Amino acid sequence: MGNRIIVNMGRQFGSGGRTVASMIGEKLGIEVYDNELILKAAERSGVKPEFFRHNDEKKRFFTLGYSQNAINDEGLFKIQSDTIRGIAENGSAVFVGRAADYVLRDMKCLDVFVCAPFEWRRNLVAERSGLSPDDAAKLIQKKDKSRESWYNFFTFGNWGVASNYDLCVDSSILGLEGTADFIIEFARRAGLL
Repeated sequence: MGNRIIVNMGRQFGSGGRTVASMIGEKLGIEVYDNELILKAAERSGVKPEFFRHNDEKKRFFTLGYSQNAINDEGLFKIQSDTIRGIAENGSAVFVGRAADYVLRDMKCLDVFVCAPFEWRRNLVAERSGLSPDDAAKLIQKKDKSRESWYNFFTFGNWGVASNYDLCVDSSILGLEGTADFIIEFARRAGLL
């Protein structure tokens, strides 16, 4: 593929968005950046990867335990944003979360939001995590609230609102692989592939 392809994937927790992103990356032969992005940001900044993992997509102020230095939400967001931009400027990529749609708003990208009905997400999370349906429901609410708060704080926008994306898709309708295929077909029809 001669063209650079950038897909930014927002997702509700339990919608299968990360899995859909992985399928898209595999089908198109391009890298998917989710937790890997955190490691790249850590490498660039000199901060331990564990620090990024612990504070990923959460809003707070933190102190680095091994020194007197501190990094706040804005500092962490800037490191991740610079990493996203550097990757996107150098080739094709699928970015999962981390407000990549906002960070790359001035680039030609496909911005997608994957959602699904709450009951479907609860069942998927319970099955994959071995949680009871009640515990899965609590986890979904907690994760979605955290993602929404984090996204809205840094983008001054509204997480999950259709007008922020080129495509919003309910993964429960076509299933995860069908959703990945649908997104790829949408990208083709939109002239991005």
